[in-house]
Amino acid sequence: MQMSGAQSDPRSFHVPAADSAPPLPTPPIRSPQARKKHRRWPWILGVLLLVALLPLYTFASAWWTWGGVERVDLRATLMGSQTATNYLVVGTDSREGVDIETENAGVIFGVEGERTDTIAVLRVDGEEVSLLAIPRDLYVNVNGSPSRINAAFARGGPELLVQTVQNEIGIGIDHYLEMDFAGFLSLVDSLGGVTVNFPYPARDPKSGLNIAEAGPQVLDAGQALAYVRSRSYTEIIDGVDQRDPTADLGRVQRQQKFLAAVFAELGNTRNPFTLLGALDGVASNVRVDESLGLSTVISLGLTIRGADPATATLPTTRFFTPGGADVLLLDEPAAAPLIDQFR
Repeated sequence: MQMSGAQSDPRSFHVPAADSAPPLPTPPIRSPQARKKHRRWPWILGVLLLVALLPLYTFASAWWTWGGVERVDLRATLMGSQTATNYLVVGTDSREGVDIETENAGVIFGVEGERTDTIAVLRVDGEEVSLLAIPRDLYVNVNGSPSRINAAFARGGPELLVQTVQNEIGIGIDHYLEMDFAGFLSLVDSLGGVTVNFPYPARDPKSGLNIAEAGPQVLDAGQALAYVRSRSYTEIIDGVDQRDPTADLGRVQRQQKFLAAVFAELGNTRNPFTLLGALDGVASNVRVDESLGLSTVISLGLTIRGADPATATLPTTRFFTPGGADVLLLDEPAAAPLIDQFR
C-alpha cells in the first residue's frame, strides 16, 4: 500500500539554521545625562553621610574639649534660683597664657596675681536672657570686712565671690563661669573679630584703645580687650576730646554692649567648625563649677546665640570711705525691684 505522504523518523530532530537563531538581548543604552547622574550618586551618598556624621563629630569634639576644662567644687556653696537658672559670669585679669607681644591688648604685664575684671549675673528663663552687671567697686561685707566686691575673689577665689554675691546682694547662683584674658583673646580670634558700632572716634591710651573712625568697626582680639577694659574712655566729638566721667560704670555699659555683639556674632555663625574653634580656644582658659555639664553648656549656647539680652547695671550711689577711697554703695530702694527679677 502506497503511503500518501512521507512518514517522519522519530529519531530525527530539527536543527535550525545559524542565521535563524534568536538574537541575544542587548543592554539598554544610557544617555549621557543618565550616565552622569549614575556617576553622581556616590558623591551624593558621601555628602549625605558627612551631613549625618557631622553632628556626631561635633558632639564628640565638644565632649573631648569640655573634658579638659578646669572645674571647681561649689556644690556646698551654690544656692540656686527658685525660678530660672543664674550663671555668675566672671572675667579675670590673669595674664597667664597671654603672649607678651600681643599688640594693643591693653594688658599690663608684670602685674602679679588675679583679680575680677568683670562680674555679672546671666539669667536664662526659657528663651529669655537677662544680664545684670555688678560693679567691681561695689562696697560690701566680704567675709566680715567692708571691701570692694572684687576683693572677695582675691581673698577666697570663686567660693567666697559666690558667697558674697548671694549673701550681700541676695541673688542665688546656679552655676559659675570664669574666663581670663587669654580665653577672651582666643574667643575673639576664633570669631574673626567682633563688630561694635562707635558713635564717635574713641581712644584710651591707658588700655590701648584706638578707634580712628565712627561707625561699625570690627575689633580684633587686642582692640576688643582694650575696649572692654577702658576706664578712661575718651570720644573725639567735633575734634574735641570728651572723656567718659562715669569711670567703672561706663566700662560696665561697654562690656554689656560688647557681650551683646558677641551673642549676635555667634548667632550669625552657622559653621559648626567655627563654633568648635571658639569652644576649643577658650576651653583651656576657663573655669566652671563641678556640676556644669556639657549638655547644659550646649543648651546655654543654643539659647544665647543671637539673643538680645535685657541688660542692666546694679543701681549704686557714690561713697567715700573714711580712708578716702572712692567706692560704690548699693542703692537698695532702686535695686530691690531689679534684684527680685533675678531671684
